[in-house]
Amino acid sequence: MENKIIRVGVISCGNMAKGHMKGVIAHKQAELVAICDVDVERMDKLGDELNVARRYQDYKELLAQPDIDAVIIISPDRLHREMAINALEAGKHVLCEKPLALTHEDCCAIAAAVEAHPELKFMVGQICRYTPAFKATKEIIDRGEIGELMFVESEYAHNYEKILKPDTWRWDPLRDGVVGGGCHAVDLLRWVAGDPEEVQAYANHKIFDKELPYDDSTIAILKFPNNIIGKVFVSVACKRNYTMRSVFYGTKGTIICDNKNSTFEVYRSEIADVSDPTLHTKHINSEIPVEYPVAINNHNAAAEFEEFAKIILEDLPVTTTVYEGAKTIETCLAIVESSKTGAVVKPNYNFN
Repeated sequence: MENKIIRVGVISCGNMAKGHMKGVIAHKQAELVAICDVDVERMDKLGDELNVARRYQDYKELLAQPDIDAVIIISPDRLHREMAINALEAGKHVLCEKPLALTHEDCCAIAAAVEAHPELKFMVGQICRYTPAFKATKEIIDRGEIGELMFVESEYAHNYEKILKPDTWRWDPLRDGVVGGGCHAVDLLRWVAGDPEEVQAYANHKIFDKELPYDDSTIAILKFPNNIIGKVFVSVACKRNYTMRSVFYGTKGTIICDNKNSTFEVYRSEIADVSDPTLHTKHINSEIPVEYPVAINNHNAAAEFEEFAKIILEDLPVTTTVYEGAKTIETCLAIVESSKTGAVVKPNYNFN
């Protein structure tokens, strides 16, 4: 399918959408055909900047266009269910940004629509899987360089003070900070350590406007398969720069990484069956890290679209499936439930 061109429509013209649009434009076998947003002024500004002539206020008009092969959904989270299902029913391949949905029921409905259209590709945009530092970290762990995992942790520390306002989509009570933003950290740990078997969480509301319909800080302890334990911290109100600092402890080493740093650190107790030109001895000082340079690209939408395009062009199986997205949401919902009830909660991974 060397000469095939994927014709793409993008639903939403927000900040994240711009990155996706640039990714489509940069791809040699893709064409950005149309964009859509209810905010005409915002849509026209971005359309003019990127030279996209076809613009729609109603996303259903975009879906009705026969020359569009695939759509990227980057709309407010509560709209994902409706838009994803309608896109599949219109015969379009779908890349739906995280979070997949806000409720278990919505995840089930989207999964059912995906199963009903096996000829179409449906991918969930879990962007952290394309962050250079996190991708390199997983590769090192998968090669066994730090031994068997024993403890993993990640955080989503982000001050929403300037963007979280009443009557905006982020204020939605269903879009708890754990679900809307913390899903990044949860998905990262799931990707590396597997599906959590149970969670215990605590939350408080000490910083943000008390009218905010959910807590502004949450911490969760998670039990993963193979007796791996983990921790997730989420705050939408902390007073610091945005970070997703993450640490992965193995029996033979530790990795400390972030999506905002130009390096990440790897501590090792020994090197075995690993080719590393910077190290020349098997036994090394485990208190001295090896520092690896890495690109800072914490919203690598171009790489995300590149994989989506490859899956369509080469008819490959989707890796970040609807169920991957749904399991991340279910883990987040279990964290929220635990923080409210004080109980240990087992995520419900049944989406039938």
